[in-house]
Amino acid sequence: MRRIRTGIRATAAVLAALLLLNSSAALAAGNPNTTKNRYYFEERGDMIWEVRTSQKVIALTFDDGPDPQETDSILEVLHQYGAKCTFFAIGKRIAAYPDVARRVIDEGHELANHTYNHVYFKKPISSRQIQQELELTEQEIVKVSGRHSSLFRPPGGMYDETLVDVSNRMGLKPVLWSWHQDTRDWNRPGVWSISSHVIRNAKNGDIVLFHDHVHGPSQTKEALKIILPELAKQGFRFVTVSELIQLSDVQEAKSDRHTAN
Repeated sequence: MRRIRTGIRATAAVLAALLLLNSSAALAAGNPNTTKNRYYFEERGDMIWEVRTSQKVIALTFDDGPDPQETDSILEVLHQYGAKCTFFAIGKRIAAYPDVARRVIDEGHELANHTYNHVYFKKPISSRQIQQELELTEQEIVKVSGRHSSLFRPPGGMYDETLVDVSNRMGLKPVLWSWHQDTRDWNRPGVWSISSHVIRNAKNGDIVLFHDHVHGPSQTKEALKIILPELAKQGFRFVTVSELIQLSDVQEAKSDRHTAN
């Protein structure tokens, strides 16, 4: 009986090892049954929600501009506190307000792609539509800055594998935002609600979602007057998303290895 049990355990161990080996091989080959969610794309480096970093840095981002009133008023507050941020701009609004877009760049901020028509891509997403929307916006960004952007945010955070693949091939990394840092300022929940939400949840490497164009009077500027000095007092620095990526623990480790060699 003891020999039979030993044999059963040995057989089970061999089967488990074979199963693990087959699973690893399937993953390496790209298992079609793999769930392609945030963790899948994040692990591959195909999308960004936030950045792992030991440094006290945070990226404030603004969607849907440029707006001749709201963007300009936000830029004034950012300048007052020496904060550098990323503006995910709509192509047709850049075409309408090129001077505002140029001011974003001239003051040291980052101008990135948020599609031309603010399209909420419906799944399955058309690769042709993605490419057209991104190319049209890149044309406007090049007109005001002289260079292409490297980041892209899909409106509403809507994405699928096609969108990720197409944008990456175009040299535009899809960037969403930290799930705990959606201010919902577009809904105008109140200055205190916006500011307290960001301050209470602030963590190293966060990407915070704001808007520099909303329907109705914006509360974002007044919220920033509370957020910026308070987080600065806590030791946070405000950087662009591209700067944040370079300050990730992974990038820092790569730089250290390169320097050592």
